[in-house]
Amino acid sequence: MAMFVHLTSAANAPGVRRSGIRAASHGQGSARGVYCFPVLPSYTLTHQWLRELARFGSRGGLVAVHVRLDDAQEVLVGRYAERARMAQVVVSAAEAVRRIAALEDPRGWEVFVPRAIRPREVHRVRTAPQVTGWRYLPDAHGARPCTCFGCRVRGGYGARRLRERLPHPLDGPPPPVRVLLAQVAAGDPGDAAALREALHWFSMRRRGPLDRLAGLATHPDPGVREDLVWAVAGWSTPGVTELLDGLADDPDADVREAVEAARDPIS
Repeated sequence: MAMFVHLTSAANAPGVRRSGIRAASHGQGSARGVYCFPVLPSYTLTHQWLRELARFGSRGGLVAVHVRLDDAQEVLVGRYAERARMAQVVVSAAEAVRRIAALEDPRGWEVFVPRAIRPREVHRVRTAPQVTGWRYLPDAHGARPCTCFGCRVRGGYGARRLRERLPHPLDGPPPPVRVLLAQVAAGDPGDAAALREALHWFSMRRRGPLDRLAGLATHPDPGVREDLVWAVAGWSTPGVTELLDGLADDPDADVREAVEAARDPIS
């Protein structure tokens, strides 16, 4: 049996013990599954993804779920950067452990199990220190930092000064709110591309005019409704939960899946 570790929010621990780990679609096209990493002799390498995953928020910190898989279970294995190129390869679980263990530098590698993890396959769930591993990418320390929305850390030390010193051409500074609201209010149903652009900028805010955007929940373009999910999911504005509750029953599968992923960013 091959042993792997999966990192998830501490709030998910009771459900993991009871029902296993649900399959989610994150970065593998239409495939749904679970990301994990082999348990290696090095504790630091085994838990190398901790600090990177912690950047995206977790309820109560992260826990390590140890999983036993049959040696013959087919998995995808490769570096994270190979995911977008679909260059990760299908091997058995045992072979994935062998390949990663033989690497001189396994940082940035991952294993994708293309199904849910059953309760009987969960070996144990335990707490894990939140300071282990790299952030952004291996060997990022000393490199010029990226200030795109995906890389920057909200509220991080010196984050505002860094964005001012190294502005990103696509991710800031955003247009004023009044300009964005004018785009939203222009026409019915309006230009879907302009609406999605406005929602992109709104997604970078911590709060926003929810009452002015709520009407987009019934927009005929499912892409607009999906972008609305991502725009408001991180807001602390009252009413976000109720809006997402309505979008969770959207007729479009991508919108429903966006609500599910936004509510549980680390699954």
